[in-house]
Amino acid sequence: MILAVLNQKGGVGKSTLALHLAAAFAQHAPPVLLIDADPQASALDWAASRHAAPLFQVVGLPKTNLHREVPAHARHYAHVVIDGPPRVNALARSAILAADLVLIPVQPSPYDVWAAREIVALIEEATAFKETLKSAFVINRKIVNTAIGRDVRDALAAYDMPTLKTEIGQRVAFAESAATGRTVLESAPNSRASQEISALAREILEEG
Repeated sequence: MILAVLNQKGGVGKSTLALHLAAAFAQHAPPVLLIDADPQASALDWAASRHAAPLFQVVGLPKTNLHREVPAHARHYAHVVIDGPPRVNALARSAILAADLVLIPVQPSPYDVWAAREIVALIEEATAFKETLKSAFVINRKIVNTAIGRDVRDALAAYDMPTLKTEIGQRVAFAESAATGRTVLESAPNSRASQEISALAREILEEG
């Protein structure tokens, strides 16, 4: 499966989610490739700060012909995760065309719901060329024990796109693990953060 994690709005935790999903997939169905298609190269920076043996391969491909290059890489891996660019542009279009499933992380905020329109429109445009393309929202960085997560789920229902059941909370464990090039699956395997990532990975694999 080729999964693209995309959102044109910054600060939604896109790269963190892509890295953690790649790690979760690698635990159950290796080998896994993470393609850093974000010009900010956050995933490559994460990999460079890692001292432990790699969980998965990370390569940088911030190219507008990404969809043409990915198949050659994908045949060597069980799963490919694309960390997409933080804006709607030709690179985002290429990442969508390369994917089997596009995952859109959305923070519980009305601004994030409104901003999703552009990426949804881009996905709808791409389905004209790729009818098998799937897409879904995931609520990310949810503030625990608040009602705002329920509100954003209701708001996202206005789009013709499913929202996954699993929600990822805003947790310090994600930032702590990133500082050492690790994931919460390694640094805090029994934590709620790790449980949420594992549940999300299982849901995505079932959907895919």
